[in-house]
Amino acid sequence: MKPHSADIFFPFLKKSKRTGWRGVCWRVLERIGPVTRSSPLRRSIQVLCLLLFLDAFFRVCWPYAEHFSATTFADKETLPVESFLLIDPLVGLSTALAGKVLNWATLWWMVGIVAFCVIIPRAFCGYFCPLGTLIDAFDWLVGRHFKRWHVLDNPTGLSRPRGWEHFKYYLLAGILVTSACGVLTSGFFSAIPVLTRGLLFSGGRLQLGVVKGAGQLGPVDPMFYVSLGLFAAVFLLSLKGRRFWCRYVCPSGAMLSVFNVFRVGERKVESTCITCNKCVEICPFDAIREDFTTRTNECTYCQSCGGVCPTDAIKFVTRWNFVQLKTPDDPPNQPRPVSRRGFVAAGLIGSAAAAITRGIAATGIPDAGREGAPLRPPGSVPEADFPDLCIRCGECFKVCPGPVLHAAGLEHGLESLWTPVVHPEHAGCHQECNFCTQVCPTGAIQPLDMTVKRQTHMGLAIVNSDTCLPFDDDNREDCNLCFLECEQAGYHAIEMRPITLPVDRDELEAQGFSDFEIDDMATIQAPFVDDAKCVGCGICTYRCHTRFVVQDLRLNEAAITIAAQNEHRRLTFPLTAQELGPPDT
Repeated sequence: MKPHSADIFFPFLKKSKRTGWRGVCWRVLERIGPVTRSSPLRRSIQVLCLLLFLDAFFRVCWPYAEHFSATTFADKETLPVESFLLIDPLVGLSTALAGKVLNWATLWWMVGIVAFCVIIPRAFCGYFCPLGTLIDAFDWLVGRHFKRWHVLDNPTGLSRPRGWEHFKYYLLAGILVTSACGVLTSGFFSAIPVLTRGLLFSGGRLQLGVVKGAGQLGPVDPMFYVSLGLFAAVFLLSLKGRRFWCRYVCPSGAMLSVFNVFRVGERKVESTCITCNKCVEICPFDAIREDFTTRTNECTYCQSCGGVCPTDAIKFVTRWNFVQLKTPDDPPNQPRPVSRRGFVAAGLIGSAAAAITRGIAATGIPDAGREGAPLRPPGSVPEADFPDLCIRCGECFKVCPGPVLHAAGLEHGLESLWTPVVHPEHAGCHQECNFCTQVCPTGAIQPLDMTVKRQTHMGLAIVNSDTCLPFDDDNREDCNLCFLECEQAGYHAIEMRPITLPVDRDELEAQGFSDFEIDDMATIQAPFVDDAKCVGCGICTYRCHTRFVVQDLRLNEAAITIAAQNEHRRLTFPLTAQELGPPDT
């Protein structure tokens, strides 16, 4: 009998020595489950990748320290936080199609992971994807206790439910069609964006509330709960079968399955197979047919089946390595072909979705909730291109120290859903922070060095003369709060100028006031914004809102607001501040 896989990878746990701490380790492996015992190397890589992802998300993307500085983020980052987004192959392809821009960073990463998966088929799904690892954990903690609900796991291997096996390919086709039509939908379904956005709205929000206080949490709308519901559905689908999402829904996995046709490695079964069915029972991706041969498009080369095979009949070799294959007792069922009608339907649905989305964006009907142009982070590409490049992953929200960035609801239309928008009344954009420009994996937010970021216009501050206290006829008083904040931030974009007040000079002269005193009572210093210097950081809005709306309750909204005007919105940004040029109009 062949040695157990755990004996190979963990020789210190040999059966003759499974006493003391060795016995404890072995019993832990036994308790965790047969998949861990049969493929410990794969499980170790999965756990390592998950820990790297969680470290990047919860520690590196937490830009708060005792002393905040421009290097706070860089000092903690050893692995780029967008690495897992870059190796999601659908991210690079869909953004290139939707944005009509060749982002070589994402495309080269896509080519690299696809090339690697040619050697180890679907290695991204079986080894590296942190969402898949969390689904495995959910299956072990929860899903295995609801096996009576499973409709897709067939331990007998005699029959297999039909109807789901090709769904992910149709979904992939629909996503690519909508992307080609200029509407990016991969961020709603692609594996890593789904995970990062889901964690942002759940664990990330909890982390912010616990560490900084509930007052720092931004407002939520119904689409916030829709996002949480979609994230929960990814895991709850496992109640219908192990790794349901990965097997039948995930379009990122479907894309890698397509490239499995170029695979080098392959799982093969020798004639020594005794039809014990253990491989079918343990396979997490439904990659083994009823005759124990391989559905090559689904196999992730996890080698779990080889670890439980009692006769060592399963080999993982090159596809050109011919072995004496097992001959099934009964003719195998022919695999159900991918339906051309399904692809046509997916294409038509994708085209219709893109047309409807573009139509709503063009008409700006009230039902879409459009209230004007959204205020975007510094370094954002033009608004016409922004929704087509933003993958809605949420990395920029998580790394923002305000946080000034929040996920858009439907207030700017369906196409802007879950994209980053600036809420200056919640926080101002810190003058020493360019973190959001460093983590965007698709180029929707261009990378800016600190010098360029300080001079990049993201909007324009506008004083509301109806509510600003120096201008208010009913509640007039001196106020230079916005001026002081702008000066402290180093922008010097607000200056205080005297304005003339209506006074009854004759009455004041009769009361004995001199002309000098009357002139002094007839003037007051009021704030005025210099368009050329204002970058739209929103620090003035934040201070005005905090003081007069939240604390004093004197105003319903800040008397100085930020509008999406006077912006720098370019597809590519220069390397030096001197080349930045005037804002776009």
